[in-house]
Formats: sequence, structure tokens, C-alpha cells
Amino acid sequence: MKERKILKNRFYLYLTEFFAGMSVMAVELGASRLLAPYFSSSQIVWTIIIGTIMIAMALGNLYGGRSADKKPDPDILYGRILLAAVWIAAIPLLGKYLILAIAGVMIFTVNSNYLIVAAFAACMLVFVFPLFLLGTVTPSLVKYSVSSLEDSGSVVGRLNAFNTIGSIIGTFVPTFISIPAVGTAVSFLIFAGILLILAAVYFLSEKLFPLKLPISVSIFIICCIFGHDASFAFWQDDLSYEGESVYNYLQVYENDRQVVLSTNVLFGVQSVYRKEKELTGMYYDYAMAGAYMAGVKEKDSLDVLILGMGTGTFATQCERYFGNMKLTGVEIDAKITKLAREYFELPDSVPVIEYDGRAFLNADTKQYDLILVDAYQDITIPFSMSSQEFYRLVQAHLKPEGVMVMNMNMHSDIDDNITDWLADTVASVFPCVYTVDVRGSSNRELYAYMDTECMERFSSGIEKEESTDLAGMMRRVEEGLQPWSSGGRLLTDDRAPVELLGMRMIDSLIENEVGLYKDIYKEEGLQGLLDIL
Repeated sequence: MKERKILKNRFYLYLTEFFAGMSVMAVELGASRLLAPYFSSSQIVWTIIIGTIMIAMALGNLYGGRSADKKPDPDILYGRILLAAVWIAAIPLLGKYLILAIAGVMIFTVNSNYLIVAAFAACMLVFVFPLFLLGTVTPSLVKYSVSSLEDSGSVVGRLNAFNTIGSIIGTFVPTFISIPAVGTAVSFLIFAGILLILAAVYFLSEKLFPLKLPISVSIFIICCIFGHDASFAFWQDDLSYEGESVYNYLQVYENDRQVVLSTNVLFGVQSVYRKEKELTGMYYDYAMAGAYMAGVKEKDSLDVLILGMGTGTFATQCERYFGNMKLTGVEIDAKITKLAREYFELPDSVPVIEYDGRAFLNADTKQYDLILVDAYQDITIPFSMSSQEFYRLVQAHLKPEGVMVMNMNMHSDIDDNITDWLADTVASVFPCVYTVDVRGSSNRELYAYMDTECMERFSSGIEKEESTDLAGMMRRVEEGLQPWSSGGRLLTDDRAPVELLGMRMIDSLIENEVGLYKDIYKEEGLQGLLDIL
């Protein structure tokens, strides 16, 4: 092994292990944020991220150990760290383009399990190589630091301890500090810079000036200049807002008619607000039927709870059309609430509590006339708010004549789809369940209640409605209502495979949307597809 003065002080070896562990976890968390706007942040995506990173680390450990035995040269190790730093720095600059290209190719070439295949391909192409290089650090450092069998156990233990402590810091800092403060792109650059400095200190302290050092620094500077842009939807130049919160990627765009919030650049939107202050024709209008079922035209006041407030479109419409509601919103993402006040005209008079929906119900003792469950975000459905235990909790917070309205996205006509599972689970708690499909979308509204007179109140409330537009919309809902006949499917806290059910829906939705283009691709190849596009 080459003698290097800096390595005689084991503290530098421990420092190398510390920053390697920290960078691995920072890249892992950054990967989840980079993939989420394109593939969601579901458990499936997280599983793929963790799995591919563990594969990279395992291969790195094997290769690093063999390489250190054959040629115990620390210059090689710190050269790998330089390369890892440059690769990580390039992720914000090039990663989103590669991910979007992979998503586009997979849409046309994969017939099933799109989310798994596309996310796995993106992880393998973008994240595996630098983490493979960082995986070589531990076995290499063991080779350089263990001088005798007498202290080998304590030295290896300290190396692993520093790696673990670094991993802990690399877990908390991106989540709670760097990503909320400066975004995912800059977070990648920060941790890449740390690795670059670590390697540079090694080479410069030994008065080594390999060509790869100035090249790496130059590439890093270029990545900092051109890669600090946090835009995920880089093809859109008309966004009113694009940013990140602790929980979500967020974008707001608008035109002359409406303002839209999206947390995913490929799959759908989360909130729409009409500037003309008219009905949207979307599920928000359908959800207002629950107010009539709960007696909004008969009671002096209605207590309404919205779990998953979002930008407050439903609350804003209720404020506009009904003057006798006490609205309370629950939204876990405070930045979404801020955007709601700024862009979506959510009134300051509507309180919004920053809390998880189920946790709020566990802490709250109040009962409500109407509870809207609208917490199913793009293609991510939280299992904790889709189980039988959750719906029992909702039922306990309803007054005897209360109604639960639930917005279910990703509905399709395939057998055994996720909305059927959700409806069956609700039917195991509520004796009366009705559903209606939202025209022109994949949304389905569900209404559940205990009092058998809800439908009579609904019909009589429509007759009393003075707004002809709203009355017409409610009649459309009434015509489409169907009593739900349960098939016995049940989601529980112990078993709720919402990710797998949702993935089947994604495959179905993609097939419906791009079926024509897939056929052209199969028959005429890429050129035929480019011609029609």
C-alpha cells in the first residue's frame, strides 16, 4: 500500500467514512424527491429506490474489497470519490431529462407494471453508479486502517459507527433542512461538493495534482451554474409557481379561466379553481351533493370537516353557495395552504389545521354534519386513510344524520379495481353507500351515511336551491347515483395493498390514453410515431 501522510491519522479515514455514509442517504432521499414528480412517492417507488441502492452498495462492497486486496492504493479510492461527486453533481442538470425520457419510452413499450419498470430503469441509470462507487469506501478503508489483528475489531467498529452516524445526519438534513430551504437540486450539489472537497483535501495535502482533480472541479462548477434550477417541468415556461415542501413537489399554473395545482408532472392535477367563480364541472361539484344529504337547506348551520384540504376549492365553493357552514380544513402540507391563500382565493375565514387527517381524528372529539375525505393524491393513496379502521373513525365523528363524502381517483372499468376495494371497505362500516362517476374524468364520488332519510333530504334540497346552475349539477349527480353492492373486499390497517391496486390502475389508464400511439409504434416503429406527433 502506498504510504500517505494524511492516512496515518485515522481521523481522516473516519471522516471519509462519515461523509460517504452521509452522501449515500442524502442521494437516496434526493432520489425519492427527483422521482416523485414523475412516478409518485408511493411505497412501490420507495421500495425500488431502496432496493436498487442496496444492490449498488452490495456490488460496491464486493468490488471495493477485491480491488483493495489486489491494489491497495488510496489514490484509486479518492479518485472514485471524485467521480462519485461529479456524477451526483450532474444529477440535477441531467437527471430529470433522463427520467422523463425513460418515462416516455416505457409508456410506449411496457404493457404492465409500468411504475415498477420505469422507476427501476430510472434508478439504475441515474443513481446506481455513484452509490456503487461510494460502496467501495468501507472495504477500502478497512484495508488502509487495520494494521494488526489485535485492534481490527475496534477499528472496523469505529469505521462502521462513523458511517452510521453520517447516514443518520444524511437522513435528517435533506428532509428537514436542505430540501425545504434550497430544494432538491441544490441539495444534490451540496453533498456532491462535500465529497469533492474531501477528495481534494486528500490529493492536495499529499501535493498530488492529478488531471482528474481540476477536471472534476470544472465539471462541478458547470453543474452548479446550470444545474441549480429546481424546475422539474422544464418544458413549461408559464408556471406561476414551482417549488418543493417537506412533503411534495408543487406547481401552480393558470390561464384566463382557471388556476391549477399539481404535485406530479405526468399524472393529473390536484386542485382547480375557476376564476369566473363558477362551477368546475369536476368532482368538487359532485362532492357538494353531500351538503344537501346532510340537510344544508334545512338546518341553520352545518359543521363541515375537510380531510385533505388542498387548495380549498371545495371549501371556496361551499362558502360561495352556502351561507350556513362552519368549515374546518385539515392539510398536512403547510405550503399548499399558503399557495391556497395566495393563488386560489381560499378565504382567511376558513381555518386550516396543519395535521395528518387520521391523526387529527384521533385527537379531535367534535362531531360533524359532513366530512369530506379528499386525501388521495395523484397516484398515491395512503393506506392509513383507506382502511376499515379509518372509516370507523370517520363514522364516530359524524352526527346521526351526518354524511361522509369521499373522492376516489383512478377509477376504471377493469375488474377488481382500487375504487371497488375502497367502496367495499366503506360498506363494511356504513349501511348506506352510493357512488357516482364524475363525467369526463377517472374520479368517482362516494357518499356514505347511517340515516336512511339522507336521499329524501337530497331531493328536497335540490328543489329548494335558488341557483339554477347548482340545481342542474345536483340533478346530474342524482341521476348518476347508484347504490353500492359490496363484493366483500376489505382493506384493513394490517392488510391494505393500495400500492399494488393503484399500479394496476396506472397500467389501465396509460393503456387507454396511449393505446393508439402504441399501435403505431408497433406497426411503424419510432419514425411512424414521430410522424404523427
